[in-house]
This record gives sequence, structure tokens and C-alpha cells, in this order.
Amino acid sequence: MSKKLEEFFRIMLEFLPSTVNDYEKSIEHYGEVLETVIIENIFMPEIIKLLSENRNIKLLESIFDYFEEVSNCKDMHLINVFSVTVLESLGNDKTTLGVAEEYMGPKTMQLQLEADRALGRS
Repeated sequence: MSKKLEEFFRIMLEFLPSTVNDYEKSIEHYGEVLETVIIENIFMPEIIKLLSENRNIKLLESIFDYFEEVSNCKDMHLINVFSVTVLESLGNDKTTLGVAEEYMGPKTMQLQLEADRALGRS
């Protein structure tokens, strides 16, 4: 796993401390960090819940500011994993995506549109 991806997991666990136990259980269960499994099954449900409640504005702003940083990084593996997990998950529901777009920076928005197009979404 790249240093940038390790950093991504560390920062997400800081943003979402309630996920630490499930994160550790996933590693124990699979014997390794399965990047997409952890992001899609552990982090994204929490982020989608935050978006659906749209109450913890500071946390959402911090998460999406970090997502913008990720979207602008040069680590193509991280960007690919981020696109096929975080951004595709956000695009699964129009209402959730609408709320998320309020927090997205320009590069994150661009990558999200590209992720949707790659899936044949308009």
C-alpha cells in the first residue's frame, strides 16, 4: 500500500473514530487491509449518514476539504481507489450526491463526474 493510501486511512480514522473497531476487525478477518472493502463498507456508510443528517457541518467541511486534497494529489493509485469507492458511492443516490456537492471542491466534483460517466451514469 502506498504511503498516501496509508495516510488516507489514518486521516479517515481520525475523522471517523467510531470506525476504528470495524477497521481493525476487517484487517483481522481478511489478514490484510483490503482498501476498497474498508472504504466502501466502513467509511462510506458513516459519511453517507453524515450527509443524510447534514448537521455536523464542520466535520463534513473537514472531510470534503481533505477529499479535495486527495483529488489534487499525484498518487494515481490513491486517486483511482478514491474514485471507485468514495466518489462512486456518493453517486449511488442523487439526494446524497446533491448534499455532497455542497461540500465538494472543484477537483473532487470533476472526479465525481468522471466516476459517474465511467459507470454510464449521466
